[in-house]
Amino acid sequence: MTRSFKLTGLALILAFAAPASAATHDGRWSVLVVTEQGNCDQAYRYEVAVTNGRIRYAGPEKVDFSGSVAANGAVKVNIRLGEQGANGAGKLSASTGTGTWKGTGNSGSCAGRWEAERR
Repeated sequence: MTRSFKLTGLALILAFAAPASAATHDGRWSVLVVTEQGNCDQAYRYEVAVTNGRIRYAGPEKVDFSGSVAANGAVKVNIRLGEQGANGAGKLSASTGTGTWKGTGNSGSCAGRWEAERR
């Protein structure tokens, strides 16, 4: 797995920081990140936890991420590690979510989609 793809994958899904009204999205989520364009690894799955509308990545990488999930489930995310980074957007329901992402890593630009499911 390339480091640039790890960042991209995290960017899509990871940074859910939300107001208390979005607490309905709290819990553990499994997120599948799929590359559809560019030279990043094809797919990876990440575990994340959302608490009081804020998300934390449940893995070992040390990255800067931020974002939000609105009360209606709209997600916007941003992640950075040095010169690498990615942005994503999408929507969560009570138990699933989907969206798109794009980013820049060591191998250049990549883009794709993400899918999430509550665990």
